[in-house]
Amino acid sequence: MTTVDQPVDVLLSDGTTVQLRPIRPEDASEIVAMHGRFSERTRYLRYFSPYPRIPDRDLRRFVNVDHHDREAFVVLAGGRIVAVGRYERLGPEAPEAEVAFVVEDAHQGRGIGSVLLEHLADGARRVGIVHFVAEVLPANGAMLRVFSDFGYQVQRQFADGVVHLSFPIAPTEATLAVQRGREHRTEARSIARLLAPRGVAVYGASATGQGVGAAVLGHLRDGGFAGDVVPVHPTAPTVAGLPAYPHAVDAGVPLDLAVVAVAPDAAPAVVADAAAAGVHGLVVISAGFAEAGAEGAAAQRTLVRAAHAAGMRVIGPNCLGVANTDPAVRLNAMLAPALPPPGRVGIFSQSGAFGLALLAEAERRGLGLSSFVSAGNRADVSGNDLLQYWQDDPGTDVVMLHLETFGNPRKFARLARRIGRKKPVVALASPARPPGVGSSAGPDEMAVAALFAQSGVIRVDTVAELLDVGVLLANQPLPAGPRVAVVGNSSALSSLAASACAAQGLMLAEGRPRDVGPNADAAEFADALAAADADDGVDALAVMLAPPLPGQPAEADLTVALPAALGATKPVVVTVLAGRSLAGLPTYAGVEEAIRALARVHRYADWLRRPPGTLPELPGIDPAAGQAALRPDGVDTAGLLNAYGIDLVDSVPAGSADEAADAATRLGFPVALKAAAYGLRHRLDLGAVRLDLPDAATVRRAYAEMSVLFGADVLVQPMVPPGVACVIELVEDPAFGPVVGFGVGGVATELLGDRAWRAVPLTDRDAEELVDEPRAAPLLRGHRGAVPVDRSALAELLLRVGRLADEQPRVRALTLNPVLARPDGLSVLHASVRLGAAADRPDTGPRRL
Repeated sequence: MTTVDQPVDVLLSDGTTVQLRPIRPEDASEIVAMHGRFSERTRYLRYFSPYPRIPDRDLRRFVNVDHHDREAFVVLAGGRIVAVGRYERLGPEAPEAEVAFVVEDAHQGRGIGSVLLEHLADGARRVGIVHFVAEVLPANGAMLRVFSDFGYQVQRQFADGVVHLSFPIAPTEATLAVQRGREHRTEARSIARLLAPRGVAVYGASATGQGVGAAVLGHLRDGGFAGDVVPVHPTAPTVAGLPAYPHAVDAGVPLDLAVVAVAPDAAPAVVADAAAAGVHGLVVISAGFAEAGAEGAAAQRTLVRAAHAAGMRVIGPNCLGVANTDPAVRLNAMLAPALPPPGRVGIFSQSGAFGLALLAEAERRGLGLSSFVSAGNRADVSGNDLLQYWQDDPGTDVVMLHLETFGNPRKFARLARRIGRKKPVVALASPARPPGVGSSAGPDEMAVAALFAQSGVIRVDTVAELLDVGVLLANQPLPAGPRVAVVGNSSALSSLAASACAAQGLMLAEGRPRDVGPNADAAEFADALAAADADDGVDALAVMLAPPLPGQPAEADLTVALPAALGATKPVVVTVLAGRSLAGLPTYAGVEEAIRALARVHRYADWLRRPPGTLPELPGIDPAAGQAALRPDGVDTAGLLNAYGIDLVDSVPAGSADEAADAATRLGFPVALKAAAYGLRHRLDLGAVRLDLPDAATVRRAYAEMSVLFGADVLVQPMVPPGVACVIELVEDPAFGPVVGFGVGGVATELLGDRAWRAVPLTDRDAEELVDEPRAAPLLRGHRGAVPVDRSALAELLLRVGRLADEQPRVRALTLNPVLARPDGLSVLHASVRLGAAADRPDTGPRRL
């Protein structure tokens, strides 16, 4: 949300940054100055008259708004106001407001109008405005396009020489698609300018050749960069054999990127100098920022604010640098001395140390890269920005990420789902995670893997595994199914491979494994491979190659002949013990590594084959009523659930036998009596739950027994038909944001942590997978002759909980336990809700950095 005290930075269509904030009274002189820079045509199109100057009365009204019925946002570029947009409510508490904006001539065509419209509509919706109206001259085609291209259902009328527009401003699938399409293009362009710059300025390279700056300068110079390299030095005429200049603009060449290796206190001057030269982005190699403590964190914030104000993105600080192996670019702006070999894999690494390990391992395995980015402290540019860029980059087929944390996990999941449909995404994510928030511990390690898989991300745990999967994806097609043909010249290796397939959820193809024996020559081995490759019952091949025994055919014969026997339609993994790699084939030193990589790629291919889920319409949902149920003095649990179409079985508290009997009489017999303590309400095994109590006398006797064991407070509920007890949980997870969990109830499943988890928002496919994923899920499908429950009702309940989590960020934890699932539906017997400060939802609302 954009507020007076919280301006935001936004990206424009050309990939540059500007600041957007509400107008202030002290902006009056800047508004007059901007008005003076307007052309006569711009003034006429905005004000329908020449309007050469702003009268004092109008100016006071322009800059003084109440941020409720009247709002105005200004856009600043280079510290100067270049655009203003405003809405004004059409009468007290009216649901309509008139909207208008104007952009300085020099900044028109950069997407400022659409950004203003997004933020104005968001602010208006928050104060109850549901429609915008606007009046536009027919000649103002650009403004008409801003409204018509946004996805709103715009009604037009022409009268008195003016086009009158009216449209609802509630977000729709169409407006969201437009907004996210613009987000994708702007973020991708901002990165493209950094990875394919026309020229690079280097700050902090010493004339002596010592230090970090000099090292990066040498790597740029020696790596064959196609553009200009400009050392910026206050006194030296040359640095590293290149002409140096006191200011970057003095070089007189176009510069898009600046590499910064100066101390934090010198960074603001560098930003100003780079901005004067028209630089679009900074790669800050220097350390001493947020990783060094509070003072460094403040310097980092100052650096980013200054860069954004000048229209620049920031990679780093404290980063390894960036590289682009495109022969037309050959950019090595890294501390690593050698440019990686060219290829079609893009790598993002948050850690510089991990980045060096990745580069070294990729080179050792012959994995070529398209581009490489190390983000360091990730003060601005993140893995999400690189996903946006790599999605449409024609030189990148596979994306590999090292992620220490998620800056915006919801956005990451959304982008990964989208790009994963076109290109595989492999992520090395730290297994060490802080605990979830709330009474539940949240997702465990297996659930974290499932949360990644939900977005189509192939998750790995080590650098070696990241490269194991990467070389397979970069060189082989995806498997069409789980059937693996194991072919080898060692029965021991083939048996190990068969066991590894079973452990990884892969199937041995019929008639496999095939052991050609240790005496097989290259021709025999090649024939066995060709037969497996041609077999329609085989989806992938695993080749197990032991080194030749003394007197056997030379290894060189095998490494040349075997690849030639294979086609190009099925993936192949090769394990070579103590030998050389097979040309063009992903080769592994161990059986388990090869099969594990194949299994992970198979699961990704299976995800691709399944249709993507949708966010279904759910009737009977009232977000306003849900918000009203979150009262200052606590939460109305039943009211909150009812607002999302979730019926909670009546539950009456009682503190004595008479109260329990009276409550039972009002509810109607038979009833259930339960200990009120949260952890005991479903513990039938402990005697904390008494069922089918037929009359008041029985209720009193049950109360007398239970109060001794579990305390005076009990709950009285009407009996409902029996079913399979299930548990649904909502947890605000520190890595993924709100996640929904599902499991079958019972002590054993709780002990084993048998829960499936998915991140919000839930699609219909997510909900169906949640119901089917727990190990105890067969109990829902008619285990041992039981009648299957209504799993579609469970899936709908999960969707409603997911919607609640999405729309009510103050709900930090929610548990429905038990939920009795039956063939004819379900009953929610108990619910607990924990509130907190509204959790951040960074992937909602108008675009912002």
